[in-house]
Amino acid sequence: MNICIIKLGADGDVLRTLPLAKALYQEKKATITWITKGDIATLLEGLPYIHRIVQLEEVTEIEEESFDALYNFDTEEEALELAEALQATKKYGFHDDSGYPVAYNAGGEYYLNTMFDDELKKSNKKTYQEMMFEVAELPYKKERCELKLKEEDKRYAKEFTEKNNFQGKKIIGIHMGAGNRWPSKAWHPDNVKEFIQLAKSKGYEIIIFGGPNEIEKHNSLIEHLKNQGLHICRNDPHNTKSEFAALVSLCDAFVCSDSFSLHVSIGLGKPTIALFFVTSPAEVETYDLSTKIISPKFKEFFPEKSDVYDESLVKSISAEEVMQAVEKLL
Repeated sequence: MNICIIKLGADGDVLRTLPLAKALYQEKKATITWITKGDIATLLEGLPYIHRIVQLEEVTEIEEESFDALYNFDTEEEALELAEALQATKKYGFHDDSGYPVAYNAGGEYYLNTMFDDELKKSNKKTYQEMMFEVAELPYKKERCELKLKEEDKRYAKEFTEKNNFQGKKIIGIHMGAGNRWPSKAWHPDNVKEFIQLAKSKGYEIIIFGGPNEIEKHNSLIEHLKNQGLHICRNDPHNTKSEFAALVSLCDAFVCSDSFSLHVSIGLGKPTIALFFVTSPAEVETYDLSTKIISPKFKEFFPEKSDVYDESLVKSISAEEVMQAVEKLL
């Protein structure tokens, strides 16, 4: 059976959709083509249940092909239009209808409703994976995305370890990045500083993770801690996704908000502390690898005011609570 999967972004959503490819490969004995975009593809390479990765800009190469089934798990406009354009005997998931996402099959309707109905969003108890398995009309068996590092990425992590003299030390990774869509998604810098001070006092080494948008914030954080005599490491903000994952693999525990890094950490089997301020904790599948800490102010903002920045909200989870959760997992 020849199957095409469309999942373009965001990067975290691509990773948490991977179990669908694994299940379709096992259930249908399928050959799977995955269409995506950007360097998230570096984390899909080498997975035994994905046989071909096609970048969005290269999709013209497969426009003449006909698939036995197409699964579009993406509601972004370019994915919806692509689902309509490609040829397949049977289609599942979402497509475009007069500028709006609609479901090909009944299994996709519930997920779409959670996107547009705030009351359903609040009451929903299904994980993202559960909802996507309904879209695919497959039984959900808690299949997990297990990321595989390439040899060059393992070498990159080994060099980072040696450069920073991390051999034999306990390491906590922290990533508190957030896009513009949810300005209150990230832990407040004051709380991050307090947590790092607490962790360092207990003998842990710290790696701060981030991308290009966090360079200025991280420079400020590192300078502040340096003035207190505390040294921390950070990843290269221009890391590829696979290099980022390689450094996450060094961590004994990982602290993050609901983001791409959460799914990398879980995909690598790391004990993970996930902080929730304005996104749905119910939708995140942790596979018993993660502890969810939900802001005491969560219900005041989710989901109607998820796009609002509020300082009291992003300060509402204490450093001590997160440290206790880390040490409970280790």
